[in-house]
Amino acid sequence: ASNGLKIISVSDHDSTEGLREAEEAIHQFPDMELIPGVELSTDVPNAEVHLLGYFVDVEDAKFQRVLARFREGRVERGRSMVGRLNEMGLDITWERVQEIANGASIGRPHIAQALVEAGYVKYPKDAFDKYIGRNGVAYVERIRVTPVDAVGILVDNGALPVLAHPTYYDDKSQQGDDSGLRTVLQELKHAGLVGMEVYYGDYSAEEVAILAAVAEELDLVPCGGSDYHT
Repeated sequence: ASNGLKIISVSDHDSTEGLREAEEAIHQFPDMELIPGVELSTDVPNAEVHLLGYFVDVEDAKFQRVLARFREGRVERGRSMVGRLNEMGLDITWERVQEIANGASIGRPHIAQALVEAGYVKYPKDAFDKYIGRNGVAYVERIRVTPVDAVGILVDNGALPVLAHPTYYDDKSQQGDDSGLRTVLQELKHAGLVGMEVYYGDYSAEEVAILAAVAEELDLVPCGGSDYHT
């Protein structure tokens, strides 16, 4: 509110549990509006694609069962990663990872924070690069869902699907060649995608300009996101 934001969304990974608290907090700021959201992780060869759902129906029982299944997969995956790290001699505990998550949907950022606390890496990014990123020595796969499947799940719920941080999935777009990204976006739009993140903390002015042009060309709503993982 102090930064002038009028509309915000909370879009946790595979969970809508934080929305009630967010709704209570936003009552202090009558000029602000909260859009209920969620973020789903999906798989493509050698990468993950994250799909945001805005205006999600949190009362949809079928949707909540899907999220619960995703969260269960995250827990099993997290336990397996901690087990692999322990086998390598890194002394972190699953109990500490749960404490760091503090009731949230457990994910790799919580394991990364545990590794930072224990002094094995200096920054969470180092934990991903060395241990728990896709090419890390302790990486474990999770429940596989395709981006098109995730768009379908969100559409069935009545939510509006938006592609998060697009250049993370297409290295060519970072070099000025957005042909691969354009192909992915066209496929997802056919499935029901309505928007894409254009404004993002890590993006340069050049990247924003490229993405804004693609969004306009494909008639996708240009969105902004903080990706605030703390």
